[in-house]
Amino acid sequence: MTNERHEPATTADERTMLEGWLDYHRQTLAWKCEGLTDVQLRTAAVEPSELSLMGLVRHMTEVERGWFRKVLAAEDAGPVYYTDEDPDGEFHLSESDTWEEAYATWQSEIETARRNAARFGLDDVSEGKHRRTGERFNLRWIYTHMIEEYARHNGHADLIRERVDGATGD
Repeated sequence: MTNERHEPATTADERTMLEGWLDYHRQTLAWKCEGLTDVQLRTAAVEPSELSLMGLVRHMTEVERGWFRKVLAAEDAGPVYYTDEDPDGEFHLSESDTWEEAYATWQSEIETARRNAARFGLDDVSEGKHRRTGERFNLRWIYTHMIEEYARHNGHADLIRERVDGATGD
């Protein structure tokens, strides 16, 4: 695995720091998936779990979409991988699911997230509300939550990658 990640400057302003750490964790997840086949990327961590690297990327696609489109910008953006009947659909992979599609969709959501976030200041409150709680959030909270979400799932990705091919790394 090559390491293409860049930590944010240690003296950056708050917004640059938050965006930098979010990008760092996005890059970390991509790095954990690098160089694997579709079969390896669909390989579950350990039975009975269905957690896989491709599933994590698809999950983060939904998370990016939920927070930066639905909550922050109040866009009417439906789910990509899950349904009401299959609320964990992003983790339910078939042989027809490909890394090429999952990666492209994830990157598209990241670019949309960046565009939407650029319209807001850190203290600006979201235009939309959380679907379960009805709460609004400022951009600072969303950035912090997204860093936490990626960091947690990157820990899962570490373990899955080690199981798949023995590769480890920070």
